[in-house]
Amino acid sequence: MRPTRRMLAALLPLGVLPLAACSTALSPTPGAAYGTSSSGSAPASPTASASASPSGGTSATSAKTLLIVEKTMAGYVLATGTGRTVYWYGKDARGSGKSACTAGCLSAWPAVTGKPYVGPGVKLAGKLGSITRPDGTVQATYNGYPLYTYAAGTATGNTSGNGEGGVWHDFTGTALTATQAQAGADAVASKKAMAQASGTPAPSASGSSGSPGGSAGAGTSTPSAGASASPG
Repeated sequence: MRPTRRMLAALLPLGVLPLAACSTALSPTPGAAYGTSSSGSAPASPTASASASPSGGTSATSAKTLLIVEKTMAGYVLATGTGRTVYWYGKDARGSGKSACTAGCLSAWPAVTGKPYVGPGVKLAGKLGSITRPDGTVQATYNGYPLYTYAAGTATGNTSGNGEGGVWHDFTGTALTATQAQAGADAVASKKAMAQASGTPAPSASGSSGSPGGSAGAGTSTPSAGASASPG
């Protein structure tokens, strides 16, 4: 028996329904196949790198340099923490904040660099300070004068640079301390500061009594830095 048109028309809806059901079941949730559901989030911004920027390089703290009162054959003088006598230059203008010693002069008379300090108990007659040279180097000063050492006199207690060319002088006498007794006490305190700075035991004070050469005048006989050089 051949199907009539009326029979085919009756069967047609039954075939469409299964197809529609399959189509609905196979339809994906929008976006689910690409992993962009609401639970996903963009990678966190790398804020940690900003906080990890090095801060140590921003420190501009200048190095410090120890100054001491050193006992020498010429008397008590101002010296570096290693015992080298320091000098002032007659061509430097006191308190100007500048140094007249440059180029070849600095080779013969190296600047004492760093911000100066003295050990506990040391009572100098003048004031410590510093200037900044054109190249950015911090140079120590005493009583407004930039400080130098003498390249040809490196030994501890060597004062051979004093009087050189009539313009180089050490700091001694009342330019250094108010009294000779104070100079002796400062020398003892300076030794302790040196020992502390180097991490070695402090020396005994027994060897520091008495002025070298037996006379207080020995310290004042050399050209006095602060008094004679002070601008009128």
